[in-house]
Amino acid sequence: MENTEEVAVDLHGDEEIVEVIELNETEQTPDDLAEELEDVDFEEEDGDGNVADDEDWQTEDEDMEAGQDDSELTFSKHTGSVFCVNLDPATNSLAVTGGEDDKAFVWRVNDGDVVMECTGHKDSVICAAFSHDSTLVATGDMGGLIKVWKVETKGEIWSFEVGDLEWIEWHPCAPVLLAGTADGNMWMWKIPSGECKTFQGPGCQATSGKILPDGKRAVVGYEDGIVRLWDLKQGNAIHVLKGPDGHQGSLTCMACNKDGSLVLTGSVDCRAKLINTATGKVVGVFSEEGNKPQSSMEEETRSNSVEAVGFCNVMPLAAVAYLDGTLAIYDLPTQSLRNKCQHEAGIVHLQWEESSSLVSTCSLDGAVRIWDARSGDMVSEYHGHTAEILDFTLSRDASLAVTASGDHKAKVFCLQRPDR
Repeated sequence: MENTEEVAVDLHGDEEIVEVIELNETEQTPDDLAEELEDVDFEEEDGDGNVADDEDWQTEDEDMEAGQDDSELTFSKHTGSVFCVNLDPATNSLAVTGGEDDKAFVWRVNDGDVVMECTGHKDSVICAAFSHDSTLVATGDMGGLIKVWKVETKGEIWSFEVGDLEWIEWHPCAPVLLAGTADGNMWMWKIPSGECKTFQGPGCQATSGKILPDGKRAVVGYEDGIVRLWDLKQGNAIHVLKGPDGHQGSLTCMACNKDGSLVLTGSVDCRAKLINTATGKVVGVFSEEGNKPQSSMEEETRSNSVEAVGFCNVMPLAAVAYLDGTLAIYDLPTQSLRNKCQHEAGIVHLQWEESSSLVSTCSLDGAVRIWDARSGDMVSEYHGHTAEILDFTLSRDASLAVTASGDHKAKVFCLQRPDR
């Protein structure tokens, strides 16, 4: 990989802010954003991944008694825990799931029929996602083998092996794939040509990453608590948040608001930080500490963590979900706690509905719940899994939830509400 002049510092050190890029204020079309990456200095590189230890964060199996099943459909092709699920963004008619059985399946949510079986992985498939136009599917296993499949032809069109994989994400409007690895690097490829660019991290895990809506920048959080905002075209870090501005522990999750002006990060330090992406400044800190005694706060921080964060699209609200089962709703203008929604078990993931103030959660007790963020009341809950839910996603119109569970099943739930 050539070193370009734009990268002005030793990226393995504890650098300060590298460079501030003036952002183009003009609104761009998806085609414009895609063209921004056309002249990125990609290079062809050979993969040299290492086989990972089978180290996953799921809880120990605690079989839940089979009881009510509120699901419309159960997908049972996996022979191990199902770790990830994603819906195709174009039609929301196809799901892809990846699991402990080293496989991923693309299947129809209306009848469960398998469209494509993604084979050839050497370890648990922990990442699976459709491209922005639903024509491609990327699957990645814990050992670092990433494959891309073409939905129309049901065939593999590209593969690459990196170090132990942490996450993958597609560009919002171009056939470009990003991935974060345990050695701290972020990778970016054009698909299917395989032209490659790497973004050197600090030598510790790149635990979470998010491409901003402008398609030009990505935010990456690391195991050492540092957050970097990268310029994808130039290849340099625009902002670096560390020390008091960063987290005091590994990053676990992040989300950006609709226009990409704000990013919310969560960490094992039991805090969520609100970051202005233009200035690189922390503009808010959310935690569960409140007025608790110092000794109580320290004990809870050791045993608790932020597991999911998200922004509401229709109101200035943000949600922070904790391992202790607390869903906290914060008012962004005042940065005050608006509501607390308590779960009986740890929350794994949350997702806001696109056009309402309702937020859904999945948790280690195997249930999906819908909450009204304005009142803090639970609107409905859905059961059916006999083990913890490890991932879930909502359809665009929030009429369906598709879940992935440690009981080897994926399920489709029809979300009925009085207003429908």
